[in-house]
Parts: sequence; structure tokens; C-alpha cells
Amino acid sequence: EVQLVESGGGLVQAGGSLRLSCAASGFIFDNFDDYAIGWFRQVPGKEREGVSCIDTEDGVTYYVDFMKGRFTISSDNAKNTVFLQMNNLKPEDTAVYYCAAGRPGRAYCSGRYFGPAQTWKSWGQGTQVTVSS
Repeated sequence: EVQLVESGGGLVQAGGSLRLSCAASGFIFDNFDDYAIGWFRQVPGKEREGVSCIDTEDGVTYYVDFMKGRFTISSDNAKNTVFLQMNNLKPEDTAVYYCAAGRPGRAYCSGRYFGPAQTWKSWGQGTQVTVSS
């Protein structure tokens, strides 16, 4: 099973930036580019919500509407790592951010589709992002 480790979270002032990383490992009979990687976030008492995803095979991405223009997802397949660059952060972006993996990639992420959280197979432990006003 694929293992995922998030990093890059922290405390930042409103308007600041953070770059989250999701490092994947544990590939035995498949490869990193067989997967889609999704970023989700969750605050206490609320459901986990999707942020963005990328099909690492072809680089196709999907962004939730209210993330567009502020967040950018990218993939370094040589390093089995997906990044989420977050700019112009707002206090309402405060959450634990998780990455998840699903295979085959196109079933989880395409230009028009971002699979709901409950369908993704492997999850990281999360990284806390706190944005102060």
C-alpha cells in the first residue's frame, strides 16, 4: 500500500504563503504515475473537503472553485512528490491539510472531476496550517 507523508504546514499571517509537500512511497507492482494525488483539508466539526488534485501521469489538475487563483498543485514524478503552493492565505484556510492517493489516476482526478474524500484509498497523517489575521 502506498504511504504518504505531508510536510510544510505552519503558522503564517494572512496574505502569506506556504508550500505543502506530499511524499509518496511503497510502490511494489505499480508506479507513482499510476496514481492521482489529492489535497483535502478539514477543520474540527466539519467534513473533509477537497482542495485540488492532480493525475500524476499526465499532469491534469482540478481545483475547487474557491481555491482557483490562490493555490497551485504540481508534481515532481522523479521525487514521487506532489506540492501545493498556497498564496494569499486567509484565516479561513486554517485547517489540517491531508493528501491522498487513488489509482488509476483518471478515476479520481480529471479536468472535470475530483473524487470525493471517501473514495480515496491511501491517506497521509496531515499537516496543520494556521493563518492568523
